[in-house]
Amino acid sequence: MKKPLGAVVTALVLAGAGAAPAVAAPVKDSAAPTLRAVNFAGTVSLSNCSGSVIRFPNSADTDPALVMTNGHCLETGFPSPGEVITGQSSSRSFGLLNSSGSRIATLRANQVVYSTMTDTDVTIYRLTTTYSAIRSSYGISPLTLQDTHPTAGTAITVVSGYWKRTYACNIDGFVYRLKEGDWTWKDSVRYTSACQTIGGTSGSPVIDNATGKVVAVNNTGNEDGERCTENNPCEVDASGNVTVRQGINYAEETYQIPACFTTGNKLNLSASGCTLPKP
Repeated sequence: MKKPLGAVVTALVLAGAGAAPAVAAPVKDSAAPTLRAVNFAGTVSLSNCSGSVIRFPNSADTDPALVMTNGHCLETGFPSPGEVITGQSSSRSFGLLNSSGSRIATLRANQVVYSTMTDTDVTIYRLTTTYSAIRSSYGISPLTLQDTHPTAGTAITVVSGYWKRTYACNIDGFVYRLKEGDWTWKDSVRYTSACQTIGGTSGSPVIDNATGKVVAVNNTGNEDGERCTENNPCEVDASGNVTVRQGINYAEETYQIPACFTTGNKLNLSASGCTLPKP
């Protein structure tokens, strides 16, 4: 995981780095493929991480809005290896950002819908308001999660709402297993070296520049060249071979999440096609 935000500022706090999301405003052109200008609209800042207001392809405007960040950004501490948290009460607040990165509202959660650091590194919160209410009050639309596997070579932007900073690079490839301390993540996204994300960017949405959709959630990087330790993840291939890439950063794919949510943005881990870890 990225060092906690506090560690970057004071070098005193425990881990829990935050990342902020990025939003894409569509530039419509009927004669060409849709391109999106990635900005901060719809991203949120957390106390120590970042995140974004997200929807799924089949979400309705009247559904309770959701916020996505990392599992290691959970306010009650890191989920243990193998632990999956669902339906946990929460009153966490989020700063909603507009396209220029200004905080324009405070949103509040009433539930941790899903959180884990097993196979992936994600927390999804349910808010006390709906997508339509957020749009009506603040003119902000949610980011949509892509429901298909991302592609190597894709141009992406990592948008940190906490730092109000963006990182542009490409998807370099995918990691069979990414191991960090006691945690292991499957099929992680590896960035090209241009995305030099820092502590405080954990939970940032990773945006496909061409579609404006979220393809991953930013979560870690190898800082010191150590092997498989906290803040120094290592890559493990299908044969068990270990590769350490100092200075390279990673994200966890999100395409598998929509299949686990049904009508009304309700979590259903038994739904057809849902492969997220279960409690």
